[in-house]
Amino acid sequence: MGKQIGVLRVGVTALASAAFVASWSSGFLVPAIATVDVAPLTLLVWRFVPLAVVLLAIVLLSRAANGVTAPDLRRQALIGLFAQFGYCTAVYAAVASGVATGTTALIDAVQPLVVAMLVGPLLGLKVRGAQWAGLVVGAAGVFLVVRSQLDDSTAHPAAYLWPAAAMVCLIVGTFLQRRSEPRTSTLVTLTIHVTVTALALILITAIAGQLMPPASVSFWLAVVFSAVFPTLAAYGLYWWLLRRVGITALNALLFPVAPTTAAAGAFILGEPLTIVTLIGFALCGAGVVAVLVSEARTRPAAQSRVQSASAVDVR
Repeated sequence: MGKQIGVLRVGVTALASAAFVASWSSGFLVPAIATVDVAPLTLLVWRFVPLAVVLLAIVLLSRAANGVTAPDLRRQALIGLFAQFGYCTAVYAAVASGVATGTTALIDAVQPLVVAMLVGPLLGLKVRGAQWAGLVVGAAGVFLVVRSQLDDSTAHPAAYLWPAAAMVCLIVGTFLQRRSEPRTSTLVTLTIHVTVTALALILITAIAGQLMPPASVSFWLAVVFSAVFPTLAAYGLYWWLLRRVGITALNALLFPVAPTTAAAGAFILGEPLTIVTLIGFALCGAGVVAVLVSEARTRPAAQSRVQSASAVDVR
C-alpha cells in the first residue's frame, strides 16, 4: 500500500510539473498575441480584477481564510507585489517592447544561476566551483540567445532589462515565501497575491488612462484564457510545487519553459529560432543542470553538519 501511495504521489507531481511548464509558457505567449491592438496594461488589469473578485468570493464563502493573521496577510501581500505584480508587469513590458517570447522566458529561466550567487550572502553557504562553472556556461547561453535574436528584433537593447527585472521580482518573492513559515493555504495565498496585484494595476492603469477595456470578443477571450492558465493554473501550481518539491526542483522546472515558449513562439508568431539560438538554450540548460546537481550534493552534507551540531548541543 505504501509503495502504491508513493507511485501515485510521484505521478501527481509529474503531471503537475508538466501542467506548470505548459501554463507558465502560455503567460509569455498571451501578451504577444493579444496586445497587438490593446495596451498591455489594459489586458493585464482585466486579467486580474475579475479573478480577484471570484477568488475573494470563494475564500469568503468557504471561510478558507479563517485563522489568517494580520502579519500573514502583510507578508503574503508583499510577496504578491513581487511575485505577481512586479513579475507580470515586467514580462508584459518586455513582450510589448519587442523582446521575443522565448528570450524573455530564457532570461527568467536562469533563476538557479542567480540563486547560486545569492546562496552565500543570504544563507551563509559557500558557492562551489561547479556552481560558478554553471553560472559562466549559463550566462554564455543567455548571451548567445539574445545575440542571435537582436538582428531580427524590433526591441531596443535596453528592453532586455525588463525580463531581467521580472526574474529578480520572482526570485525575491520566492525567497520571501521560503524564508517565512507557510501559514496560508495555496488558495488563500493565491487570492491575496491576485487581489494585491489587481489593486496595484487599477491604480497605475487609471493613471496611464488605459483602464477602459475594448468591447471585442477576442479581448475578453484573451482575458479569460490569461486568468485561467497563466494565473490560476501557473501560479497555483508554482506555490503548490514550491511546498511539495522545494525551491531547487522548482527552479529546474523553469528551464523547460524557455524552449517550450521558444518553440511555440516560432510556430505561432514566426519568431526566429536559429542554430545559434538552440546552442544558447543548450548551454543555459547545461549551466542550470550543473548548479542544481552541485546544490543537490551540497545539501545532504550541510544537513549532516547541522544534525551533528545539534547532537553536540544536546549533549
